[in-house]
Amino acid sequence: MFDLKAYLPILLMFIVAAGFAVSQVLISQLIGPKRRTPTKLMPYECGKDPVGSARERFSVKFYLVAMIFVLFDIELIFLVPWAVVFKRLAGPEFGLGTLMYVEMMLFIALLFVGFVYIWKKGILDWSQAARQEAEAEAEMLAGQSGERLRRAA
Repeated sequence: MFDLKAYLPILLMFIVAAGFAVSQVLISQLIGPKRRTPTKLMPYECGKDPVGSARERFSVKFYLVAMIFVLFDIELIFLVPWAVVFKRLAGPEFGLGTLMYVEMMLFIALLFVGFVYIWKKGILDWSQAARQEAEAEAEMLAGQSGERLRRAA
């Protein structure tokens, strides 16, 4: 039989969560600083100033960082369920402990090799020199796309 009272704790949790979110927004509006500067009012777009055409080409570095994020995010998607079932599958019923452990260490070793590779390639280097290099690459790509547009016209 369906009992609506069993769902009361879930409804209460949603009410508390919504109340917390609304209260935090209201408190920040009431006691937060109110100086509106042009910089604060400007939209934030992935660390890049939103000026120029929307068709402007981004540096390859932005895409590489996004792919690396997805890669390590997928690592966690595989690692957490493995950790949850490891004890049960490694027990006497299945006896797969050594095999599971070796396979996961191989997976982590491959990810570590990939991490070392991207570190050596300088993808994680966001120093001023790397930023200037990325900006120069973006300007070069924008110049190339401008030339293509002029040729097509």
